[in-house]
Amino acid sequence: MSSPATTLARPGQVLADSILRAGASTAARARTRDLALVVGGAALTGLAAQISVPVPGTPVPVTGQTFAVLLVGTALGARRGLAAMALYLLAGAAGMPWFAEGASGFAMPSFGFVLGFVLAAAAVGALARRGGDRTPLRTAGTMLVGNAVIYAVGVPYLAYALQVPLAEAAALGMVPFLIGDALKLLLAAGVLPAAWKLVGRRG
Repeated sequence: MSSPATTLARPGQVLADSILRAGASTAARARTRDLALVVGGAALTGLAAQISVPVPGTPVPVTGQTFAVLLVGTALGARRGLAAMALYLLAGAAGMPWFAEGASGFAMPSFGFVLGFVLAAAAVGALARRGGDRTPLRTAGTMLVGNAVIYAVGVPYLAYALQVPLAEAAALGMVPFLIGDALKLLLAAGVLPAAWKLVGRRG
């Protein structure tokens, strides 16, 4: 027997669609809603980036960015998640001080991770539309994919920016953060399926 959350979680639907399913009856209202979600996703990421703790020996700090990026991408879906992270990237590169530690521009060595956010949000959003955030196990797998995409872009960029071997860049920009990533993964594996259950009860 299907639970209410399973019944509401129709194929191709992400969390934002379920929560707002009663709204946006016209194309204009739908576009306005999507714009608000994109701007809100970018702003949430910018706020999370200010939760920042420097890590000795590396130019990459511990922040709330990654968690926010993956939550935004999963909740909004690939198209809106990508748009939110593209807005975050472009506004920050243009001077908006909402990268980690209030930074802006694109000269920082960790800028590659911000580039990775765009692809990661699209990846986890695509998986979410296939049910990748409906159970703890699926959510954990989705978060793993998102983190892997961020590192796949950010670590080589860091190696190029610092002019160091790829292995050294991984030691600086990935290894110190793996435990924190695991904790964020566990948190997401609890939060997202619980959100689906709550949506089911509301329905």
